[in-house]
Formats: sequence, C-alpha cells, structure tokens
Amino acid sequence: MSRPIILHSGSWSDVALDELAGLAAEWGYQGFELCSWGKHFDVWQSQSDDSKLQENLDLLSRFEMTIPVLSMHRISQALCDPADSVLQRILPEEIWADGDPDGIRERTSEALSLAAIAAQKMGIPIISGFSGSPIWNRITGYPQPNQSEIEEAFQLFAEKLHPILDNFQGAGVKYAYEVHAGQMAFDLPSAERALSSLDNREEFGFTFDPAQLYWMGIDPCEFLLRFPDRIFNVHLKDIAVRLSGRNGLLNGCLPIGDPRRGWEFRCPGHGHIDWESIFRTLNIIQYDGPLSIEIADAGMDRLKAAEEAAGFIKRLNFEPPPENRPS
Repeated sequence: MSRPIILHSGSWSDVALDELAGLAAEWGYQGFELCSWGKHFDVWQSQSDDSKLQENLDLLSRFEMTIPVLSMHRISQALCDPADSVLQRILPEEIWADGDPDGIRERTSEALSLAAIAAQKMGIPIISGFSGSPIWNRITGYPQPNQSEIEEAFQLFAEKLHPILDNFQGAGVKYAYEVHAGQMAFDLPSAERALSSLDNREEFGFTFDPAQLYWMGIDPCEFLLRFPDRIFNVHLKDIAVRLSGRNGLLNGCLPIGDPRRGWEFRCPGHGHIDWESIFRTLNIIQYDGPLSIEIADAGMDRLKAAEEAAGFIKRLNFEPPPENRPS
C-alpha cells in the first residue's frame, strides 16, 4: 500500500518551492499537495509556459519528491459562492476582474479546466478543491432555506461542475471535493446529495479531512465507511474541541488562536482525533492514495509542526496484515 506522506503547501505559499522542497525532504515528506496561490503554481502561466511545469517536476525529482495532488481550493470557492468582499480577498485578479458574479463563475470554470490540462501535463492524477455555496450562510441560521431553495442550490452546483468534470474526464484527472463547512457538501447527507446531483460521476470524489467533520459531531470513520470508493485524497490535521459552557461550535466571531474559541485546529497528535481508528479504517477501505498533512496550528511554529507531523503520521501509516496469514 503506497499512501505517500505529502505536505499541503498552502501554509507555505510565501516560501519559494525550491526552499520548501529542501525542508520537506529533510522532514521526510515524499511530495506536495501543490497549492495554486502564492509562489508555487500559477494556472495561467502553466498554459503559456510548459517549461515552468517541467522545471517544478525536475526540481522535486532532485529531492525524490512528486506532486500527487494539485490544490485549487481558493479559486474553486468562487464556483457557487456569493460575490462579496470576503470572496474577493482570496481570489486572484484574473478571476475577480470587475466583480460581476456570472463573469466570476465563468472564469473560475475556465481556470479549473486549465488546471486539469496542467495536471495532465505534469502527471498529477488528482485536483482537490471546493465549490462554495450560495446557501451556506443560511444553513444554520435564520431564515433557513426551504427544500426548493436547497434544490436550486444543488442544481447550480451540478450545472457548474458537470462541464468541468467533462474536461477532467478528458484529461484523466479526478476531482477530490473537500467536504467542509461553507461548501455544498459538509456532512454525510449533503455529501450523498452532492454525489447524486452529479449522477455519481466517476471523476468526482472527496478529500477527507477528519478535523472538518469532528467539530460538527460527525465520526470521521463513519464517513470513510460510507464512501469507501470515493475517497481520492486525505487531509491530515487535528482539532481540539473545548466547550466550556461559555463558548460554542461557531466560535463567537473570535479570531483563530483566541483561547475563548470552542475549537481550534492543531498539528496532528495534539488534538482530539482518534488517529489510530482513522488509519485502521483507511486500511479497511483499502485506501492507497496520498496522505496530505495540512499545518494549521495557531499555537505551534509551522517548522516544528511540519517536522513533528511527518514522523507522527509515518508511525501510524501501518500496513494491514496479509490476507493469507495463518489463523
């Protein structure tokens, strides 16, 4: 079972790829989930300059590293999200342009399709990302959307994803959609509905992140067991939930790192995730894809966290017993 241990480069988008590769190799990583913002990958440059793609591959090969996953999270959020100042803050100017919602969605679709072409050229089999949601701000609030409005949202989701998935299919690339707050799929029922709205297309599966499920009270292992053939990518970060009776799961608009929050992401091994159960379940479903460590810990230096996380996950990434072992 391969399951390469890779580093999500999003927390390091300010660091040049050659410098980051040297660090990650020392820490024991086998590659990257390469993010499409900051200094690591430019989807438009990838179309005009093939030499840059090869340059990145050659760079990583010197460190015996690969790129199993391309991350398009920030750009893909604009597929279905409302066009507001919050969305503008994370989007490149090429996507936002004049801020017209239809234009933003059209340019986002084009960028994702261009990313599939680049992934094909670089031999990257998986693109991971989001979709955004036109109704997330109403899901847990007031007024709540009725069923017809929810159905309209899933129709928009399918309308935007189908043409992109056609291009992914042509490029031999799969879309690992991260089940996450703020998306159309954020728990088991909504993930089932997202799959159904896309006619269960083979190109569409999930990026599994146990921390994103845990804070909502969902057993991450149940998600794995429900979608054993649809887990294309795994994000590994931990979470500490500390409900005191004075805070809550929505964190009271407090900034990351504030001790009054009800939960915080942490480096793997420093939170409440039952990691052994996660890895035993990954073995049960015979998952052999990438293990992408995502460093998101406001209380820990990122260099220390990345080095420690690699060793922690390596110890947990054990092989299942052979089927023909003696009883």
